[in-house]
Amino acid sequence: MTAVSVPANPGVHAVRSSVYGPGVKLTAFGATDVGQARTHNEDHYLLDDELGLFVVCDGMGGHASGEVASAMAANSVRAVVKAELGAIDAQKDEGRAADFVADVLKRSVEAANSSVHSHGKNAEAGRAAGTTCTALCIRGNRGTLAHVGDSRLYLHRGGQTHLLSFDHSFLAEAIRRGIPREEAEQNFPPNLLSRAVGPLPRVQVDTLEFDILPGDLFVLCSDGLHGYFESTDAVGAMLNDDPASLPERLVAFANERGGADNITAVVVCAGAAEAEEPARLSRVHEDLSALQTMELFNELTYPELLEVAAALGSEEHGPKHLLLREGETSRSLYVIASGSVEVRRGETLLAKLASGSHFGEMALLTNRPRSASVRTLEPCRLLTLDQDQIYPLFQQNPVIGLKFLWRLAQILSLRLDEATLFTSPIPDTERRAPEMIGTVTDELFPPPFSKKV
Repeated sequence: MTAVSVPANPGVHAVRSSVYGPGVKLTAFGATDVGQARTHNEDHYLLDDELGLFVVCDGMGGHASGEVASAMAANSVRAVVKAELGAIDAQKDEGRAADFVADVLKRSVEAANSSVHSHGKNAEAGRAAGTTCTALCIRGNRGTLAHVGDSRLYLHRGGQTHLLSFDHSFLAEAIRRGIPREEAEQNFPPNLLSRAVGPLPRVQVDTLEFDILPGDLFVLCSDGLHGYFESTDAVGAMLNDDPASLPERLVAFANERGGADNITAVVVCAGAAEAEEPARLSRVHEDLSALQTMELFNELTYPELLEVAAALGSEEHGPKHLLLREGETSRSLYVIASGSVEVRRGETLLAKLASGSHFGEMALLTNRPRSASVRTLEPCRLLTLDQDQIYPLFQQNPVIGLKFLWRLAQILSLRLDEATLFTSPIPDTERRAPEMIGTVTDELFPPPFSKKV
């Protein structure tokens, strides 16, 4: 099977597809159904083996307009990806291709927006046409998401399920801005979109790049399915059976609960490549583990961690290597992915840091000389994040910047408390034991957009 573009169609329509290109082996399955309440299916999904491209679109605007908009968007995305990236087997430089897939996929959705918008202006039946669009493109060992609207992409990895897309609805935006869910639900209908493909001349497209690991399972779906799940854990509970039958079972699940909307599900499974590199798998796990345990990033959601991971550089050094010299200036934050280092000021040992620890964060804020030297104690792999990488990241996703700077301010505040406690005339009864300084996290406020709020 080369490509499958499934039009809106009453009744369940299911297909399967396999990709045997460079990188991980992919198998994909899809199904769509009109549901129990509608008379017409405005959903559309696409599987393309040659491009490693998988798309779900949920049309809106009435009987004809939504159907045309969803099909037009999916096929526009495929046309641009095919023209600019070509088939997987044709890739001569997989590493170079991975660098611009996100840009191509973003432009493909922008092209879809132009097509749907022009159709709406030129056709009476399409004046209110619009659609969501969630597209996953996998090239080699890298995946890229491009997303507009409230269709979704879930990742099931290592027994845990993560929502990688963000709903562009007024309800989701209100909750993200800190309004309590109960209050937001009273004021905003769940299906009122803040962003869609087609209604306006231009559209803002969310993108996300990430590594693909053997065993990863992706679910792309319309809100006719995910509207019946109370949490990502509820999604994950259904993803442990045979992937080939998953789309039909997910469609049946939604129909059993009322089927109030059209229902579409696409499942993409990543198997092991013929010559998988153990070093790559170890690196990906190390990077995410180090970021998840790092104080500066422990408020980030999984998709936000993937955004940070995509911006990281990597360095490997042997033992006794001088990483930073006291008195020098630099522009990088370092995270220890594996190994350990020692921190010295002059001849005084200040600290020994292991995997998950970080140092050099002040270089992102000031141009002052380093206040200490850092040397490796054993072979180390370090993740680096400098100003040139982190500033565009914060501009693209200000929530990441807010959480990072909020946590950095708290860490610096605790360090200031530590210095003050041992230099100020504070009564012994009010002093904390040294080992308690900086560890009382229940005294710290989470950021306004914290995942823990």
